Amino acid sequence: MQNKIKNIKEVFFIIIPLFKKNRQENKNSKTHITVQTRPKHSLELSSITGMDIINLSEHIIYKKIRNTIPVVAAVFEKIIKIKGICAFECENKKAEDFLNNFCENVKVGHCLTGLNSFINIYLDSLLMYGNAIGEIILDNNFNIAALYNASIEDVIIRPDKSPLGMDIYVKNSLGKQVKVRNKNLILFSALNPSAGEIRGKSILNSLPFVSDILLKIFNAVGENFDRIANIKFILTYTPNENEIGTLNAEKRTQEIARAWTNTMSSNRYGEIKDFISVGGNVQIKAIGSDMKLMDSQMPAQTMIQQIVSKLGTPPFILGLNWSTTERMCDQQAKFFVESINDYRNQLNPIILKIAKTALRLNGFIENPKVVWNTINFDDEYKAAKVQLCQAQAKKLENEINA
Repeated sequence: MQNKIKNIKEVFFIIIPLFKKNRQENKNSKTHITVQTRPKHSLELSSITGMDIINLSEHIIYKKIRNTIPVVAAVFEKIIKIKGICAFECENKKAEDFLNNFCENVKVGHCLTGLNSFINIYLDSLLMYGNAIGEIILDNNFNIAALYNASIEDVIIRPDKSPLGMDIYVKNSLGKQVKVRNKNLILFSALNPSAGEIRGKSILNSLPFVSDILLKIFNAVGENFDRIANIKFILTYTPNENEIGTLNAEKRTQEIARAWTNTMSSNRYGEIKDFISVGGNVQIKAIGSDMKLMDSQMPAQTMIQQIVSKLGTPPFILGLNWSTTERMCDQQAKFFVESINDYRNQLNPIILKIAKTALRLNGFIENPKVVWNTINFDDEYKAAKVQLCQAQAKKLENEINA
């Protein structure tokens, strides 16, 4: 029975281009494109409850973590870059050439081209929010006009009546939730969902507490530098015995204040002036000069280590020299390659769905194979090894000179 259904689907996709080729087309008519997952207006999510996939509060937290902690942003960039690019292989050379040409030239969104551009944005959303959604956009000639990366916050996804299906909704101009008609053109992925749930898990899902502590450390360091590093002075003038009880002490105090202000203001513009006082006892002290900044290196490094360990990225790729042995770097690189392969496996069904749709709509019945480029850490590893050797040499030199 399953084989019959499969054959019917293949025949359906083959018949579409046949009808397309046999009918007479008006060359002057404009191509009409409809995007199902694009919101009609700014979507308000305050009223969305229940089994919806959206959790706006979590999304706000994840965005803040990524935008305020450079290490987290660097991890996303490295994963997407090292993921590599994909191509296709088919038994039919003509189908393979068509598919690879489609992969390079398909329009993505407003200003991008290429299937790999679509996959990069799709993977970014998948890692960031635990879910990603896109759409295959057809024109009125049954050609793939573009690939669209929808924001996960612009759609509503709920389980349907069947245990394995789901319904996708968008809001119209009146704020009413409208079900998407053609779910076959929707691309959706969930990253490591719990049993029985549609919602996936972001790679940042256990980091808000640790990130909050790290941000408090950063804020404290900045505030302490504002208090201590930006030096403020206190000037004390003690008049002579002859000036006590007379107006001379008050005038002299005003003159000293004007001279000190003029001297400090000139220094801001690169003009060097010295402050000179005649008569009386004048003392100048820096406020807070006896205070020391709290050592924040160890607690900050501890928090960053927790973040990096959760994200699964080797420290040497991020420019962090925590690994002390070559063997440890090799092990970390192997684990990271396995993580990248897992992400590729998450993307393969989406890529194949796009490729098969493109082939069927153009009269091909072949089943393509996704081919990824080989992951190579040689450049990153060599650069990290040089930095490690330099750090070890500097440490040894300091120990000898001590």
